[in-house]
Amino acid sequence: MSRFGRQRSIDTNEGRRHRPDYLLVVIAAALMVVGLIVIFAISPGLSEQQGVGQGFFVSKQLIAIGVGALTFLVTSRVPRSVWKKLTKPLIFGAILVTIIALILPVTPDYPAHRWIRLGGFSLQAVEVLKFAALVGFSYFFAHRMKQGRIGSTSETFKPLLILLGVIGVVVAVLQSDLGSAAVLMAMIGGMAFVAGLPMTRVALVVAVVAIAGLLAISASDYRRERFVSYLNPQSDCQDEGYQACQALIAIGSGGLTGKGFGGGVAGYGYVPESANDSIFAVYSEMFGFVGVAMLLGLFVALFSRLKHIMERAPDEQSRLLVAGVLAWLGFQSIINIGAMAGLLPLKGITLPLVSYGGTSILFVSAALGMVFQISRYTSFTVSETPERGAHAYSAYGRRQRGAHNAPVSRRA
Repeated sequence: MSRFGRQRSIDTNEGRRHRPDYLLVVIAAALMVVGLIVIFAISPGLSEQQGVGQGFFVSKQLIAIGVGALTFLVTSRVPRSVWKKLTKPLIFGAILVTIIALILPVTPDYPAHRWIRLGGFSLQAVEVLKFAALVGFSYFFAHRMKQGRIGSTSETFKPLLILLGVIGVVVAVLQSDLGSAAVLMAMIGGMAFVAGLPMTRVALVVAVVAIAGLLAISASDYRRERFVSYLNPQSDCQDEGYQACQALIAIGSGGLTGKGFGGGVAGYGYVPESANDSIFAVYSEMFGFVGVAMLLGLFVALFSRLKHIMERAPDEQSRLLVAGVLAWLGFQSIINIGAMAGLLPLKGITLPLVSYGGTSILFVSAALGMVFQISRYTSFTVSETPERGAHAYSAYGRRQRGAHNAPVSRRA
């Protein structure tokens, strides 16, 4: 059984389609608009630094959002049963993309084996891997649950550790992307927890991942330097601690209400990767504490909708898939914002839906499209947890209203 158990509902139309969770779409669109506003504001400085036209970055971001919207529409129309059939092709595609990225030579613009370059466009291989892992592990855990073997050492735990080890070596070591490896581990760990993997096993997985992370940091000079600069960024603000120091300066200089749209200097070369990894710092300087509170509120609202859909999902694989999306976006947001605020080491990963970059927006939109499709079939009650009792979420039989659930008097 899963952490949230089997669905029980007093609604006789539990398996039927109903109005999906449009609020999820509104929140995701609002986050994309926030990112587009920041990129538009700093595009003159970015364009001057890279010697391109002033509309270059805004145009590319608009294209990325358009392609993401199209991808969302496609995945939101794919029936839930089809994703099970697509598991093997997705995994094969992710492996192929990763191998191509590892084979391609590095360049000054792409200094690690993370990207596939196609003319003026690039594809970040780890984003494909995240999406494939999301679908693949949701099926893996759901299948083990159906067999009643989720706690099996030989059929669940050992294969899980082997797969985590392979992913860790490829992403953290070969692609030198410890941040994305951490996000992948968090996503898979979140699905394992919801699937009902025994807590002792979950704790062991967390311990193994933590030890592997420490070994990865100690084995690399630049990671050690980043970690030391994280502990005391002010000690080396001109070198390894430069980005951390400038990010803190930008956030602090925003004050209560910020310097206004286009105000401040963080986006004009003072903060590295101002449109990508450091966009939160640039946003904070422009809109201050009030703007940051509103942005964080949007993320909390997004995660709340995902949790709502997860708890009412119509089947185990759907529930696990939504749990994976929640862990993916939640953990990646925490890493990005925490790094900019000096609470976590810099990891070089984007802020979901906000940062500049087509690959991230494309696959996050695809994942949200799947969640939107699942929200068409959610039940009206929170799942019951047999191990803890239904009171862990709500009393059994109590009708829960959601974004898609109209009052009884208004329902046909």
